Amino acid sequence: MFWVTALFDEETETLIKNIWKELRDESISYYIDEVQDGRPHLTLASYKELDKENYMKQMDIFYDDKKSFDITFNHIGSFLNYNTLFLSPTATKELLDFHTQHHKHFKTFNTEANKLYEPEQWIPHSTLANKLEPDQLSKAFHYCVDRIGLTKGRIEEVGLIELIGQDGDTMDAPLIYSKKLK
Repeated sequence: MFWVTALFDEETETLIKNIWKELRDESISYYIDEVQDGRPHLTLASYKELDKENYMKQMDIFYDDKKSFDITFNHIGSFLNYNTLFLSPTATKELLDFHTQHHKHFKTFNTEANKLYEPEQWIPHSTLANKLEPDQLSKAFHYCVDRIGLTKGRIEEVGLIELIGQDGDTMDAPLIYSKKLK
């Protein structure tokens, strides 16, 4: 499995990683330990199978002239039936266009794409905690509401993550390619 991700500026990434650590320290969520070398991100696309060499070449070409841009996180939410808590940015025209342009350019790869990440289905989000029991979800939500205010950040990079292995509650999903935006 592969994920194409939009990666944040260092300050935003540090803020989210600190939340992951704090939720672990409070024994609410162990998300930080579940993905080896995990980085906060917005998933733009997900694929079951992928010609990764060709895809990385296409990413290099497509993102060569793309510019970084500001985002504002002002929502904390949860996916029903998934026991996941997330931070969500305002779905600005710039963010939605960035996502749509990605899918238009990479449409030849869509035979193996997860439909939840396609335009008009996509809910941009950065996971804060997952696999939570109902009481943990409530604790995580209240903790994050008290801890996180309106957060401004930037999308500065795109990356390709490959799920290499899964062992119990942890997975190895390293960033195998990234491209800085201008």
